[in-house]
Amino acid sequence: MAKPYSTGHIGAVASNFTEMRLAGAVKERLVELACAEIRRFVPEMESATLSQDPERKTLDDPFRTRLNYNRTRELMIDEIKAVESVGSAAVQAGISQVETYLSKLVYHAEVAAEKDRVATIKPRHLEIAVAGMDMSSDSDDDESFSEVAQTEEFVISQGGGILTESSLLSLAKTHAKMPVTKDAVEELIETYYMVVEQLESDIRSNTQFGGNPVHFIESITKLQTLMSLGWMRAMLSKAAENARERGYKRIDVDQIVHLDPFA
Repeated sequence: MAKPYSTGHIGAVASNFTEMRLAGAVKERLVELACAEIRRFVPEMESATLSQDPERKTLDDPFRTRLNYNRTRELMIDEIKAVESVGSAAVQAGISQVETYLSKLVYHAEVAAEKDRVATIKPRHLEIAVAGMDMSSDSDDDESFSEVAQTEEFVISQGGGILTESSLLSLAKTHAKMPVTKDAVEELIETYYMVVEQLESDIRSNTQFGGNPVHFIESITKLQTLMSLGWMRAMLSKAAENARERGYKRIDVDQIVHLDPFA
């Protein structure tokens, strides 16, 4: 049997998500919860891995193709000067950094391709994306630059940081297993804020006028689900299911507007 995480290690990891101190009992409970989460998701990963390749002997991430670990590590080693080696945590951080960079590039290039009304991202679309992300100074297409360089204004507070429009697109690909159009993302954002406002109104009404405490607790629970993005994942999954039933290859605004956001 493998040893569980130490409370010190879990405390150090958890400290990335809060500025508050963690009580010793909280760290112990976090260890239990972290280990329980592994017991929950590893069998699911194993089943999904074997469903893709019944002969596979190594557990894989069946939901996402990641950058090669060893190749990323070698490339990082080529760039270091003041330290002697690259640790596992640094490689994982490097993989996340490059994957985020690639997702933004592809997203902006996809937007450029959609403006051309084509279904293939071509070199010119990638160049527009590069220029729009301020990574090239030799582009003379100012109009394209301004169109693609839209900042990702949508943010949702969460324990680990913020959710941007591009990361919401990534979330859709992870949980819905299909791409989502920009219009659908905007509709989802507007619906999210509508639900948040309604829940906040319900909570205020219950606290000010002595409402049923059961309704108050339910509203708090729903709000916590919203802030932890559980609502967003559920909406994306339902929208994807509707899209597949209609034979679509991506989630469009029609799949969002026909969902009940309060269900």
